[in-house]
Amino acid sequence: MLYAILCYHDESFVGSWSREEDAAVMEKLKVVHGKLAEAGRLGPAARLLPTTAATTLRKDSEPPVVIDGPFAETKEQLLGFYVVECDGLDGALEVARDLGRANPGGAYEIRPIGLFMPGTAQP
Repeated sequence: MLYAILCYHDESFVGSWSREEDAAVMEKLKVVHGKLAEAGRLGPAARLLPTTAATTLRKDSEPPVVIDGPFAETKEQLLGFYVVECDGLDGALEVARDLGRANPGGAYEIRPIGLFMPGTAQP
């Protein structure tokens, strides 16, 4: 089963890291990434640019309204995500715990992925 692990944290805190602090976290994360890749369980992963670079399309009116910034007003922002292959939720939680040890603070939201590929047969 594929799981999305959505990485939330206080963007201003993470953005305040020095290059050296950021590089240290990235080195710790590389260890987790390597373990997942070697096991064939690591799918796409992305580090998102700050919310100041975000644009939201609000679909609740016609025509839809385009606004600057993220939709949600929260203390923590979505900073990135992983797609991982796991046997079940326990395996996805194990991956999130490993990521959390490498990059403390914030939260990980874990959600099963239902593939949506229009025009193709679904298993």
